[in-house]
Amino acid sequence: MTERPLSREEVDLFLRLRPHSRRAFMAAFGATAAALTLSGCKPAEPEATSAGKLVIDGSEGNKLAFYNWDTYIGENTLADFKSASGVEVNMTLFANNDELFAKFRAGNPGFDVIMPSNEYVARMIEAKMLAPLDHAKIPNKKNLLPEFQDADFDPGRKYSMPYTWLVLGIGYRKSAMKGGVIPDSWKYLYDSAEYKGRMSLLSESADVFRLGFKYLGKSVNDATPELIKQVEDMLIKQKANIKNFHDDNGQDLLMSKEIDIVLEYNGDIAQKETEDPDLAFVVPKEGSLLNSDCMCVPTGAPNPNNAHAFINFLLDGQNGANITKTILYPTPNAAAKVLMDDTYKNNPTIFPPADVMAKCEYGKYAGSEITQAFEAAMTRVRAA
Repeated sequence: MTERPLSREEVDLFLRLRPHSRRAFMAAFGATAAALTLSGCKPAEPEATSAGKLVIDGSEGNKLAFYNWDTYIGENTLADFKSASGVEVNMTLFANNDELFAKFRAGNPGFDVIMPSNEYVARMIEAKMLAPLDHAKIPNKKNLLPEFQDADFDPGRKYSMPYTWLVLGIGYRKSAMKGGVIPDSWKYLYDSAEYKGRMSLLSESADVFRLGFKYLGKSVNDATPELIKQVEDMLIKQKANIKNFHDDNGQDLLMSKEIDIVLEYNGDIAQKETEDPDLAFVVPKEGSLLNSDCMCVPTGAPNPNNAHAFINFLLDGQNGANITKTILYPTPNAAAKVLMDDTYKNNPTIFPPADVMAKCEYGKYAGSEITQAFEAAMTRVRAA
């Protein structure tokens, strides 16, 4: 699908009708998970920015190109940044990390800030797709929780700043669960016909295979050729029971009652729980995969000073809280979290219990050979 800018009228319609839906662009405008472009248009009744007038040292002009997950931003964040700095943000949307990586294979097509997940940060560093950050231009790094000040996948945060963290689990419709049983195992998605034709898995290869490892009692990082083959065979056998492999819009399929259970991110289900109390989320008893979406400046960014200013703006406490109120993902920003109310801080979908989190792990980038093995195996599963 060809990328296109949304008109001001379309943006206003979206914000008026579906302000809290991360996937509302897709539903409202009949799009698939292909990219769309959104300008930093000023919506009605905007929130005031906490930053005041922002002067960007060495600003390259009044434009910035942002490549982001769809509706993964505060309702007024882009307009607030434009009001503060005079820089208009053109936000283009992608559906998964595989699509993001493919976009940069032949070089930067003109983006200033991108949002890869942790494993893909490491992959893009190896591929020389990311530019080192100038921390002097990101003083709001100090707002990060201590555990996010550094990262194994990016030592010293040389190339990335965290935007969210998240955990994968099973979203489900409570009234559709047979016998009222909570689907608290990966077995329901990977190795059972109980919800034949009423289940959906993510399309992102690494996540799907790593969670298969978890179901088999292994670490998400036990990516041996033998284990990849075992999960591949299991998924091929299970495919007859799977409705589809979704492009990170599983919560919309759940909301529309096209499916009853789905592999999804906690924040996506948390958003839908506010609209439909029949929806719920569980991290399976075997444990799960953690991710962290990160703000990065790609190599060859045309507006690197504007990019640093934008990243710093997003790490401001009030701006971060405004984003979090919309997307309902766990924030790594201590200054933002303190501004959130107890309905957010105590939500078990957003912040699963400690004993559950103890069984969860971050996926580690294991090199191009393993990544290609994931992708090839996923291609065979989808073709089977």
